[in-house]
Amino acid sequence: MADMSPIFRRKQVNAPAERLVTLIRKPGCHLCDDAQIVIEKVCGELGVPWEQKDITQDPQLHDQYWEQIPVVLVDGEQHTFWRVNEDRLRKALTD
Repeated sequence: MADMSPIFRRKQVNAPAERLVTLIRKPGCHLCDDAQIVIEKVCGELGVPWEQKDITQDPQLHDQYWEQIPVVLVDGEQHTFWRVNEDRLRKALTD
């Protein structure tokens, strides 16, 4: 499709299905549960896949993020920690 109009040529944005949200959490964490609710809602609406990782099962994640749980990554980059803002997450996935 070499004849795409310029509006489609701005920065390359991955389709929702090519994005990935990762929730790094620990068992029994109410902030983690709150974060998961927001992630499920936003990712469900946008069609973005998401996963969760248990910090107690991964020494590297434990060392890196223990003080910040829950941590949310978007495409492998840290997006936020502790509290997830629904509008901010949606914007990160659609901009």
